[in-house]
Amino acid sequence: MTTQPLTPPLEQSNGQARSAQRTGGSSLAGSLLTPDFWRENPELGLAAITLLALLAGWFGGSVTDVLPDWVVTAAALVAFVAGGITGTRAAIVDAMQWELNIDFLMITAALGAAFIGEWEEGALLLFLFTLSGALEGFALDRTRKAIEGLIELRPETAWLRQGDELVETAVDDLQVGAVVVVKPGERLPVDGVVVRGTSTCDQSPITGESVPVYKEPGSDVFSASINGSGALDVRVTKLASESTLSKIIQLVQEAQEDAAPTQRLIDRFSQPYTLTVIGATLLAILIPWLFGSEPFSDTLYRAMTLLVVASPCALIISTPASILSAIAAAARGGVLFKGGAYLEKTAHIDVLAFDKTGTLTYGRPELTDVRPLNDYSKEDVIRIAAGAESLSEHSIALAILNKARKMGLEIDEPTEFRSIAGHGIQAIYQRGEQREIIYIGNDRLFMSESMDLSPAIRMIGRSLQEQGKTAMLVVRQSTVDDTLGADRDWEVVGYLAVADTLRGNAAASLAALRAMGISKMAMLTGDNRSVAEAIGKQVGIADEDIYAELLPEQKVEVLRRLAEESKVAMVGDGVNDAPALATASVGIAMGAAGTDVALETADIVLMSDDLSKIPFVIGLSRRAEGIVRQNLIFSLGVMLTLILLTIVAPLIVPGFRLPLPLGVVGHEGSTLIVVMNGLRMLAIKE
Repeated sequence: MTTQPLTPPLEQSNGQARSAQRTGGSSLAGSLLTPDFWRENPELGLAAITLLALLAGWFGGSVTDVLPDWVVTAAALVAFVAGGITGTRAAIVDAMQWELNIDFLMITAALGAAFIGEWEEGALLLFLFTLSGALEGFALDRTRKAIEGLIELRPETAWLRQGDELVETAVDDLQVGAVVVVKPGERLPVDGVVVRGTSTCDQSPITGESVPVYKEPGSDVFSASINGSGALDVRVTKLASESTLSKIIQLVQEAQEDAAPTQRLIDRFSQPYTLTVIGATLLAILIPWLFGSEPFSDTLYRAMTLLVVASPCALIISTPASILSAIAAAARGGVLFKGGAYLEKTAHIDVLAFDKTGTLTYGRPELTDVRPLNDYSKEDVIRIAAGAESLSEHSIALAILNKARKMGLEIDEPTEFRSIAGHGIQAIYQRGEQREIIYIGNDRLFMSESMDLSPAIRMIGRSLQEQGKTAMLVVRQSTVDDTLGADRDWEVVGYLAVADTLRGNAAASLAALRAMGISKMAMLTGDNRSVAEAIGKQVGIADEDIYAELLPEQKVEVLRRLAEESKVAMVGDGVNDAPALATASVGIAMGAAGTDVALETADIVLMSDDLSKIPFVIGLSRRAEGIVRQNLIFSLGVMLTLILLTIVAPLIVPGFRLPLPLGVVGHEGSTLIVVMNGLRMLAIKE
């Protein structure tokens, strides 16, 4: 461990951060020149050896005849061994489990070509097959590394605060409760909560948010985020192995292993199909041999060509290439799919059900209206109310206090404070011999006969309530008697209203979903109907699609009814909506960064509180399904065309023979095309 003074030079950390950013990536062209690249991609090396041996034997033998026969034979053996070793090994492993795969078909076809004296064509087949497999593996590995590379964003060490010193400590050794110092420009090493300092953090690796987020004492921070210009003291809340970043890596890896329904269907039929191809190849050899006069070499050549072109390489790789790329692209944008199955399901969603509190709204009350009366100003109403509420911890009190602080108003703390359950509060100020009492509350607090509020004043309160807001009347009383309304020495200061406000992009996000063809959107909430309808009007959800005053089990019943008609996705905060998320066809939890319940419950996890991610999720899923469909149609089309040219065309055009190299190029070329088409998903951004 390294120790340094408590106040290190900030320029050094900034320089280190800039250097890390400059050297964090390397080009593909540069990586090809490194030994590590070839060690990590041995199949590409085998393909290169196969090609060189093939060219040497073909050019030195068939073309120029300058090489002795034994050298040509040696080149052929090198080409076959280098090109066939990987496939032979895989074929043997599967054969020991009584399974025959595509590797078996390719190796058999290459040996058949050599058997009839066409070793160059067999070697070409092995070269293209090995190259295709290497490029598929390389391409899909890039997809995986796009996510796994996140783990490299987490620093290996952190500055642990120990008394008056900072000790450089391995991140894996940090314990919950320890305090680490994060300098400007550094990446955060842990998940934690800020205990000192203010700054902004780029959380895009975790939440996908494009704008840095302001952090102050009490704010949650996540490993791999980039600290801005301020130094932060962060208390560790999770071990490195349990951080949000580690869970993201784990979830994406599990999602890549969870095959989509289309892929599972293809895998289920791959073994019977392989046996069918082998049977058809044997018939293509036996029938002409037993009942025709065709030379055996021509019969075997055509059979080997059939073995190649009928192999479903492109078909089998078409789905995972697209699904894995889509999962990787989503994760880069702060969206986690739990598996390919949910990607396919989301593409068919036509009904979206939203929780209200914390999903469509921020989930915390804000001061929305100030209606001063009796010559008081708005500032007077807020100042008086904030002072009276300054000893309260209620969420409504915090909303009023936050507004007063933003306005820079001076707050006078009361001498005594009392909460009146279900009605409001009473705050007492002792000013010499005079007692001043401030009452803030709802209609029930002011129902006594001595508080004879005029119909005009009560109408203001009813108007605010009809808008789905919580209306509170502020009353001021100067008296020696604590009874509200006594001696009629009181006056109305004004009305305040608070509401759980709509998220800034909620209306735009739902409008985008309608434009995408989502046929119906519903709101499910435990809040009262007037509040729910007020929010519904702002986002364009019809009253008949608003289900209010629901218990958790009632939300489940509503979702089941909706699911009888359509594919339904439920969007919630992932904490109190767990039953509903589990019931829907697809459960989407939003704002789930650091929330273990959401990461465990939902099928799709939005790491940030950003509703615009939902159109992104729907669009990405539909795009992925479209590319999968393109790949399936293309791969099936190429395979059927080549089969027809191999089997049917000679019956129509006597003497026609599909060249094996052309069959090889068509087969392997289609495989590479579907892989590259699937990898286009990696480039998709929100």
